[in-house]
Amino acid sequence: MDRDGVLFGAATHDVGKTLHPEELAGPGSAHEEAGRHLLLRRGFPPALARFAATHACWDDPAVTVEDLLVSTADKVWKDKRVPGLEDRLVKALAAATRREPWEEYLALDDLLARLGADAGHRLAFQSAFPVHT
Repeated sequence: MDRDGVLFGAATHDVGKTLHPEELAGPGSAHEEAGRHLLLRRGFPPALARFAATHACWDDPAVTVEDLLVSTADKVWKDKRVPGLEDRLVKALAAATRREPWEEYLALDDLLARLGADAGHRLAFQSAFPVHT
């Protein structure tokens, strides 16, 4: 697994919202492809820039375990649980670790619950700095 790639993707997946600030507080997907292009123009390799575009496409059959991890990080930031995404991640992790899916599920479920528990504080901090478009 590309740990550094996942960390980069988790940190930069929404960079396209700098070009589409209306999506900071509202719905939209224009930031995804815009973020990928922004990173490519700044010299980042396609293997890293892809996370900006793939973080919302977790149901695409071509996504990697790294893409699934970035997508999951994006959701857990808001304490949003997406069963289909988590199922895909559990299967990918079980294949990578050669552990039973139930073992991966238990570990993932516990981790996501702990990370999601602080979402209210994160979101309150984030909303304390409103963006005017």
